[in-house]
Amino acid sequence: MSRRNLRPDCGEGRSPRCRRRDRRRWRQPPCRGDEAARGPLHLSLAVEPRASIVIPAVNGFARTYACLASILERTGDVPYEVIVVDDASTDETRHLERVVTGVRVVRNAANCGFIEACNRGAEATRGEFLVFLNNDTFVSQGWLAQLLEPFGSSGEGEVGLVGAKLVYPDGRLQEAGGIVFADGSGWNYGRGDDPDNPKYQFRCDAHYCSGACIAIRRDLFRELGGFDPHYAPMYYEDVDLAFAVRAAGRRVVYQPTCLIVHFEGGTAGTDVGSGAKRYQRLNQQKFVAKWAKALAAQPPPDADPDVARYRPTGPHVLIIDAHTPRTDHDAGSVRMSHVCRILRRLGCHVTFLPENRAQDGDYTRALQTAGVEALYHPYVLSLERHLRQAGARYQAVIMSRVDVASEVIDAVRQHCPRARRVFDTVDLHFLREARRADVTGERHAAHAERLKAKELAVARACNVTLVVSPAERDLLAREAPDVAVDVLSLIVTADRTETPFAERSGILFIGNFQHPPNCDALEDYLRNIHPAVRERLPHVVFTVIGAHVPPHLERLADRGVQFAGPVADIRPHFAAARLSVAPLRYGAGIKGKINTSLAFGVPVVTTTVGAEGMELHHADNILIADAPEAFAEAVVALHSDAALWTRLSANGLRAVTTQFSVANAERALARVLGLRGDAGSTTRASRL
Repeated sequence: MSRRNLRPDCGEGRSPRCRRRDRRRWRQPPCRGDEAARGPLHLSLAVEPRASIVIPAVNGFARTYACLASILERTGDVPYEVIVVDDASTDETRHLERVVTGVRVVRNAANCGFIEACNRGAEATRGEFLVFLNNDTFVSQGWLAQLLEPFGSSGEGEVGLVGAKLVYPDGRLQEAGGIVFADGSGWNYGRGDDPDNPKYQFRCDAHYCSGACIAIRRDLFRELGGFDPHYAPMYYEDVDLAFAVRAAGRRVVYQPTCLIVHFEGGTAGTDVGSGAKRYQRLNQQKFVAKWAKALAAQPPPDADPDVARYRPTGPHVLIIDAHTPRTDHDAGSVRMSHVCRILRRLGCHVTFLPENRAQDGDYTRALQTAGVEALYHPYVLSLERHLRQAGARYQAVIMSRVDVASEVIDAVRQHCPRARRVFDTVDLHFLREARRADVTGERHAAHAERLKAKELAVARACNVTLVVSPAERDLLAREAPDVAVDVLSLIVTADRTETPFAERSGILFIGNFQHPPNCDALEDYLRNIHPAVRERLPHVVFTVIGAHVPPHLERLADRGVQFAGPVADIRPHFAAARLSVAPLRYGAGIKGKINTSLAFGVPVVTTTVGAEGMELHHADNILIADAPEAFAEAVVALHSDAALWTRLSANGLRAVTTQFSVANAERALARVLGLRGDAGSTTRASRL
């Protein structure tokens, strides 16, 4: 594949010291091919391999041995077989079986070239997947499971081909997927840069992936006729295969978690004017002739690689939120996680930038696995600087929560001239604070008024404002009729727990206790409701799930109260409990704790504020009570009455999964971004 001589982008904020440290990771290869260190290798030869690893080799025994040693050491539990295609070697490769067992060797009587060697190796395989691996590579721990993982993903179209992240032995990035330009030339995206830069850390579609390490279903490879011999002996066969995969309606995916060290040029050299490398230029002409129509849709040769890497499927959307979604912490995070995935399914390219710019471990990696470019420090030194450098590429910017949106709206307007500005309220904060002032007297109503002014100012600076319920949409229509408003509610998926009523016991309260309405609700329950319930149901346990419970609330508890703290998997708790409670005295928006419980098939007792905007009806799919005495009576009745419990369980599950479905959210986001013609419930025009 031909490569343009572009100056690599070294990554914003990446210090030379950090880059030297990164390169040291690869200074010593994981396995060596030194003759003195060569002992017998005993590889796995699975009876029913999931993957067949095809390694073409012509001489270079030391490289092949080291590659095989790394496979033995680092492949893990995936059943595999290795097929080495000896393309008429004259060195020790001819006697590979003397030092390596568990490898099947296909030998060519004459040198056939890379393409025919790969095709011959593929014919000898038995696995569901073919993995083509150059012999001048070292694999990393768990590489094969990571390479095959995207084939099991769903929701964004069927994956046809997957390629790895390639790095040089000194730690520099060699390729994070490839770009093909309209003239048939190409670029190894990120070549020479820091491989840990977040723009190379998320799974995404690629124009092609280098044949140094790619995986494809064996049936598809055969259906496409294998590597096209038109490009014999080598070069452009991997690009051609990627274009054929897409022409067959499948995706070509770059998988950053599969890390491969590649000694580029170890077989064919690097001089494009001599030897086998000269076919790189000759085959570019053949490729252009074959794929002229498809190349017309590719970016021009002078395009910015950071823009050109994205195939023209949908708009590039930037999401700015306070922090990375922590889906086990709060309903807003669950909703935002769904939003990111839905946008990907709609064909959008999604970049997520948390205001705190933190790399948040598994939470960040979850976004990257979903195909979201998650940005963080030190690669992004400031949001303002990022927008100044990259703002022109965004066609939509979603700003979540008023405190975040009010801080960034001016920079977005200045640096994102093409972008549709979307204000995602999450809930109307001024409404929540006004109710808080009314109920608790903790804050003066003037605070809510100031927050209202800020929220409406942001809404007026944006093209459309998202709220989570029709009730909040109607409120904004009265308060600011000039603002375009649409509804994007919480999102739930049915996950009914099948434990029968007789085998359940107990009451749940779940919430994020850094959210003041939850603290107020729990205190009110423990002081004014729990004693009456405890008197009627003395053996029933009240379980509180969630982190950061204030000590003064723990001191209110008796032996009938358990504090479970943060729980990674809440499903077992809901599978065991008879009901959950949401005794909210104030708040705004849709209450995730109610949606979550009903989606598990666990009925809920809540207040009028808790049920607001959810189209739930007392005694049909939920119980609603505001006074402490009435609330306690509802809890006792629901815990004791099997018929009532059964009716509310079925009706509540049906209500939330219909009203708060992924499909509804997808329609709303498509409408807001103008991806479809449905104007829906948007109060004013809101098209890109």
